[in-house]
Amino acid sequence: MSTATATAVGGDVRPFRVEVADGELAELRDRLARVRWAPEPADGAGGYGVSGAEVRALVEHWRDRYDWRAWEARLNEHPQFTTTVDGTNVHFLHVRSPEPGALPLVLSHGWPGSVAEFLDVIGPLSDPRRHGLDPAIAFDLVVPSLPGFGWSGPTPDTGWGPRRIARAWASLMRRLGYRRYGAAGNDWGSYISPELGRIAPDEVVGVHVTQLFSLPDGESAYFPPTASPLDRAELTPGDRALIEGLRHFQRNMGAYHHVHAQQPQTLAHALCDSPAGLLAWNSQVMRGLDPDVLLTHVSIHWLTGTAGSAPRIYAEQERQEPPEGPTTVPLGLAQFPFDTRPIRADAERDHANIVSWNTYDRGGHYAAHQAPDLLVGDIRGFFAALRG
Repeated sequence: MSTATATAVGGDVRPFRVEVADGELAELRDRLARVRWAPEPADGAGGYGVSGAEVRALVEHWRDRYDWRAWEARLNEHPQFTTTVDGTNVHFLHVRSPEPGALPLVLSHGWPGSVAEFLDVIGPLSDPRRHGLDPAIAFDLVVPSLPGFGWSGPTPDTGWGPRRIARAWASLMRRLGYRRYGAAGNDWGSYISPELGRIAPDEVVGVHVTQLFSLPDGESAYFPPTASPLDRAELTPGDRALIEGLRHFQRNMGAYHHVHAQQPQTLAHALCDSPAGLLAWNSQVMRGLDPDVLLTHVSIHWLTGTAGSAPRIYAEQERQEPPEGPTTVPLGLAQFPFDTRPIRADAERDHANIVSWNTYDRGGHYAAHQAPDLLVGDIRGFFAALRG
């Protein structure tokens, strides 16, 4: 267990531990024992969303076998703190490396994730010598819960889109005394991290992401085009396949984005009242994960009361002003299977300094869970190259 402590520079930083009361866990189990199950039509398990059989199996596991205390203990192995930034509470893990000259690195998760997403990569990134890796590349890690998520708690106001979160991260890193650092992220973290580089280009040495949400002009990641299908003669067969994959996602898998972007508070009432409903809704984009991993993320949303506030980031993204010009800090992409894949030309339009682009055949959207060795290797290689 690390005994590192965060040091505030110009702001109050408070030690924190995850300590969920027994009564809250008992109340959760009681709700899971009294689920009012939705009727399902015959042959309705395919093409209508998460099936009743899937949810029942996960609910039974959550109620009878899942061990929250084990995951709470894993989180508490790492030093945690809270501070107030731009009027909202920010919870974060702060894991200092034992290696001299370690590069500070802020890691950002996404929805419906949490800081637990990075538990399997914290050790190799911060203490590579202990994990059989070259100690010349090591990181001081700052792993915040996004505003509106987890122990950061619901935000007191609106406007917490990726750009405002990035500004908060820049303030947090200065508060911790870091003047040069890297940024890395997944999902919404792949939006926030480039924004951090845009906001603080003199401080951010490089940005590493697992998605680049760069699309052809006039396209949206989630909303199907109203015009005729895209027809660009210069597209290669591979690029056309990427566009068809995007079309499939838009038409069949993006319903949650529409709701989050347009009516998040309407949905919030249901998510905050029913753990089974929350589990079904959040699990639609976390299929393929180990059940205990999935349930840890869902438990964090439930136990912190952020099941309804976390989806608001989609609405805030839609409401923030578009960026002016491309990012300029060095940027690296680690592309994993079954994930959003950009066309290189479109990515280079939005990001002027892409220096690393690696594609892997193992893992998935949650690479820190599904292929932590590959993700760690890519992050280490990217920042090693920047250091020369």
